[in-house]
Parts: sequence; structure tokens; C-alpha cells
Amino acid sequence: MPSDFLNTGTETLMALCRPGFEADLAAELNFHAAEQMVAGYPRTTGNSGYVLWHSQQGSMAPLLHSGLIFARSLSLGIGEFMDIGDDRISALWPLLEAAAPFGEVFLDHPDTNDGREMQRFLKGFRKALEPRLKKAGLLRRKAANRVHLFFSDSHNGWVTISPLEVPLAEGGVRRLKLPSEAPSRSALKVEEALLRFFGTTEALTAKTAVDLGAAPGGWSWQLARRGIKVQAVDHGKLNARLLDEYPVQHIYGDAFTWRPRTSVDLVVCDVVDKPARTLQQMEKWLDQGWSKAALFNLKLPMKRRFQEVWQLLEKLATTMERHPERGEVIIKAAHLYYDREEITVWASYQRDY
Repeated sequence: MPSDFLNTGTETLMALCRPGFEADLAAELNFHAAEQMVAGYPRTTGNSGYVLWHSQQGSMAPLLHSGLIFARSLSLGIGEFMDIGDDRISALWPLLEAAAPFGEVFLDHPDTNDGREMQRFLKGFRKALEPRLKKAGLLRRKAANRVHLFFSDSHNGWVTISPLEVPLAEGGVRRLKLPSEAPSRSALKVEEALLRFFGTTEALTAKTAVDLGAAPGGWSWQLARRGIKVQAVDHGKLNARLLDEYPVQHIYGDAFTWRPRTSVDLVVCDVVDKPARTLQQMEKWLDQGWSKAALFNLKLPMKRRFQEVWQLLEKLATTMERHPERGEVIIKAAHLYYDREEITVWASYQRDY
């Protein structure tokens, strides 16, 4: 292997995240490593947009299929490249051969200003790289894995792999187009959550829903455009077009005190409040049977974000497990691209969705 490659001799997990949340992702990786009795350590740089976890004993590979709250993308290291010259394909070829065969090529970069400046370079690099991979038989349609070439800058980075069966976005970022009729950009959170949690935007089977703290109506619009009858609860005004063109009923009320007359299939909530208070409200809706499922945001605390969020999710699971007759408890949580200082959570029973 050329001297400009570094083989660490350890298993390395590459995890991409929103810049500024490296410490939270590292805490989450530490937690799961302890659960799986894996010995190792994270390597982080503030505002870099990624974390490297080096395993010294045991494997973190099972996490590739489970997903993490603060990780946008997870992949397993093949090797690191350092200070490669302008003939990048030749320099990377030994690592690409070690990763082959693969059915898809991701050219990843940090979601930072410097990282985004590499997009033009990576676009041209792909045009040169993929034909050579196909000709050499390394890029194959029916392969089980995808290969990631993560560039921290144009000459340094990692070659990693992830299972093709796990849906990922290149660079861990799902950039979605906001339709002109959407009342607010918050509508994109719902779409991204469905893609992240279920792999499709057509996953919802709900026929009725309540949107708590709905104004101006971005989340209600996402539900109503799928034919779901929505009760939108808020003292604030909703987008007039939403009320005129979609099955939405505006109820002037408080998100934390209003109660439904009959149960619904889904409750959603994106209010600006303490995460514990929002969680308590969602617990009540699910525990009382007012709703079969919930999709909501938890605003993040300033410190110990992973630890506090995990405690809240464990509390939610304990509450939902009081009703084993309803089916297996399903809780998914993620710090989405369209989230900022919050995470998005899905909670339901397997029998219902």
C-alpha cells in the first residue's frame, strides 16, 4: 500500500452530523459502545461535521442498520487517505479495490462552508471515476454495499462502506424542494422524517390527525395533502389557502390543554417549549389512547443534549409499554437536516402502523 495511506489497524466507524453537534454524536457513540461492550474511542474536531469512532475490541458494525439520533450517515472504514496528489483515482484505487464490489458511489463531504465548496470538484471527479470503476468491475449493479469517498478536503479523507439496504442520502443530507403552496418551511421536516424513518414519503396510513401548535400550518399541510383529515389546534392564524383547499379544521385552542372528543390516528406537534413538557404531552396522548401514533419535535437543551434526550425517550418507552395489548412499541428519533436545535421523534405501536 502506498505510503500516503494510513491503516490504523482498528475498525473505524465514520459518522456524519450537523456541524456543532460532534460532542453529542460522540456521547451517543460512547453510550452504544458501552451497551455492546465495545472498547474504543471517538475522534472529534469541533464544527467539523463528522466523528470517527475507533474500535479496539469488538465491532460497532451493528449500528449501521439501526441508525443514531445525531448521525446523518454511518459507514464502516476501509482506510484513510492523506495528502494524495492530483491523480486521485490512482491514489485511491487500492482502497477502492479493497471495498469492492459495490453498487453505488457516494462522494461525501462535511456540511460546512469549506465542505460545500468542494461540490464542483466532486461533480467532475465523479464523471472521471465511475466509468473506470465500471470498466474494472468494481461498481456492480447487484452488489450488497455502497462505497463512500469522504473528503474532509480535496486531498484527505476516508474510504468507507455501508449496506445498500440501509437508505442513506449522499453526505447524509436530504435537500428537499419546498412546494410554493406550503405554508412554511417546517413542512420539510415532516417529509424528511418520513424518508428517514420509513424510506418513503407515502408511509402514513392515518386517516385522522391532530396538529398541536399548528400555525401557520406547515405540518397540517403535509398531512392534509395526503388526504388526512386534520384538526389544527392553535390560537394563531393558519394559512388561508390551507383552510380553503384542504381537509383542515382550525380549532382555536391551547396545544397543551385542548382535548379531542374522539381518538385519532396521529398527533403531531412542533411547538417551541421545554422538551420535558412536550414529551409529557405526547405521553398523555399515547397513554390515554387519544392517538395511536405521534410525530413531534423536542427542542434540545443547551448541555448534555444526548443524555437528556435519551432519558426522555426512555421515559416515553416506559409509558407506552404499559399497554402491551396494543403491540410492540416503536420509537424512532433523529436530528434531521431541516431540524436545527431540535430532534424529530416518531412513536407508535407496531400493530397500528
